[in-house]
Amino acid sequence: MENPKLKKLLNEWLEEATISEMQERLESGEISSKELVLMYLHRISSFDKEIQSVLEVNPDALHIAAALDAERRESGPRSRLHGIPILLKDNIDTHDKMHTSAGSLALKDSIALKDSYVAEQMRKAGAVILGKTNMTEWANFMAIGMKSGYSSRGGQVLNPYGPGKFDVGGSSSGSGAAIASNFAAAAVGTETSGSILNPSCQNSLVGIKPTVGLISRRGIIPIAHTQDTAGPMTRTVEDAAILLTALTGKDEEDTITQTNPLFNIEFTEYLFKDGLKGKRIGIALQGFIEQLSEEKQKVVTEALEVLNTSGAEVIENIELLSAKANWKYDVLTYEFKPDINVYLNGLHPSIKVRSLKDLIEFNNQDEEKMLKYGQAVLIQSEKTSGSLTEAEYVQALEFDLYHSTQQGIDSALETYNLDAIVFPHEEGSHISAKAGYPSIAVPAGYTSEGEPVGITFAGTAYSEPMLIQAAYAFEQMTKFRRSPMLDKE
Repeated sequence: MENPKLKKLLNEWLEEATISEMQERLESGEISSKELVLMYLHRISSFDKEIQSVLEVNPDALHIAAALDAERRESGPRSRLHGIPILLKDNIDTHDKMHTSAGSLALKDSIALKDSYVAEQMRKAGAVILGKTNMTEWANFMAIGMKSGYSSRGGQVLNPYGPGKFDVGGSSSGSGAAIASNFAAAAVGTETSGSILNPSCQNSLVGIKPTVGLISRRGIIPIAHTQDTAGPMTRTVEDAAILLTALTGKDEEDTITQTNPLFNIEFTEYLFKDGLKGKRIGIALQGFIEQLSEEKQKVVTEALEVLNTSGAEVIENIELLSAKANWKYDVLTYEFKPDINVYLNGLHPSIKVRSLKDLIEFNNQDEEKMLKYGQAVLIQSEKTSGSLTEAEYVQALEFDLYHSTQQGIDSALETYNLDAIVFPHEEGSHISAKAGYPSIAVPAGYTSEGEPVGITFAGTAYSEPMLIQAAYAFEQMTKFRRSPMLDKE
């Protein structure tokens, strides 16, 4: 980088800078949004060749930033995201010069006909949509055994804490790796089951998987309408709260958002350093922590000791009645076909893949490029009727809802009189996902080799304000996060 001012800021300040710190410098005139974009582009071009987290950059990003700088001078900022560079996962529609492909070569030329709700909210808040992040192809609903972070369009995303050594997590893999690497201020990921929480834990980030209904799903390439949601992926709880505030709302085109009681809430009002004080926190280890390596188990248990000094009343070793239930992904198998058919059929006429059947046939035309891991999951879904009338679907849906709520999260909260439940890493995310309930992942430390470990706070529907209090208090007491050691220039 030639500009001495930007080079100094890049080397001494930008890494790990928070949204609030960026806004302070933007307001003082020390930096501009255009300069922020330039610095992030420089980091991406310098370090992402190995990580492969950013699929493409918005060609209009610098011009958008310059326009927002002019607007700031003339009338002030729109919000706390004004002029802040944000990355979006590649399954979130943007009506601009970027593509939306879910990581698939089948949609590599697809440009959305209109913005998703998420993109609308980002633009409304004055954020700069910097680019699209790589992801596990079709949000990891394509093949059995597909590696997290792999897509035919973008290749393999690697974990910046140990490229090729540690799992990057998925399916919001690029969002996790990019924000861990300081390639943007924050990112928006999506989750059906663990796809925000898992890469957040694996990349030492804060990830919020909101209640289904808090953020409109319109314009997001779907898996299953009963579980899909977008959510923030950031380096701090405060940044996540800022982003969540901008994303939250009601949308007439997404009915479930009409149940949202939090659409006008400023989530940063719940950032209390003593946010755990007086809370009853249940620790759910049995049936979950065994899924982790012994070293990760040790990191989690040591991190959880902090809760005992937080002023919270900690209830150890709570049991979830459904912890050992025979969980399956049948609901996703049945819902994917009608949901993806509607999405594909609504694309620009130039896109020839108009249905799940078309997608499967497209993939078969070039197995070497398209089917590194096969497409057994797509084929399984195509075999369903697509009408959601099968008894097996209705039974699976009822099973999931009953065991995730009445026999799962809600049952545990009521039985132990809890405010929140803590799970190790992202284990247990499937239960909250099937319930449509919120969870927040927070960094909890590292193994001896440097692999990130997290914990997850979970609650009932629309309990985001309380979960943010708990997560922020834990973060402020521990401050575990550290940036990955990317090669310096």
